[in-house]
Amino acid sequence: MRTRRTQPDVPAPDSPWSEIVPGLWMGGHAFAGRAGQPEFAVVHDEFDLVLTLLRLPGHGPDPGIEHHVWPIPDGPLDGTQLAGVIRLAQAADDALEAGRRVLVRCYHGYNRSGLVVAHALVLAGHSTDEAIRLIRSRRSPWALHNELFEEYLRAGLATARLLEELAEP
Repeated sequence: MRTRRTQPDVPAPDSPWSEIVPGLWMGGHAFAGRAGQPEFAVVHDEFDLVLTLLRLPGHGPDPGIEHHVWPIPDGPLDGTQLAGVIRLAQAADDALEAGRRVLVRCYHGYNRSGLVVAHALVLAGHSTDEAIRLIRSRRSPWALHNELFEEYLRAGLATARLLEELAEP
């Protein structure tokens, strides 16, 4: 399920990114501009670490900014994709502990970025419910509307990864 294709009723966020907890930002490449028209977000040097789950050319960050890219679909993930999500969440948690500013982004900043941010919050000691609530209250009520991603979080990403790997042919 892609927010911009199969669910046209899901509104674009009104900002390119939102701070979920101090230093941890969640966002996307596209948002609704001041006039409600689609605008694209370009990251320059606002963050120390950018974690990208959907890469669009020309959207930054600037040279010299640490940037990790792990493209995943906004749908079912295999074990390898979930392992990458876990690694990105750990990188986000480590960077936050070091006092760095982190942006996790996908297309709108709802689902894929929400999966990574929620897991990073769990690694930092938040419960899954609290992580989801924080994300929805600070980014958008539409954040994590991909029910499968919420199921992955509730099962625990390591468990979801194991189950996906067992199911793979």
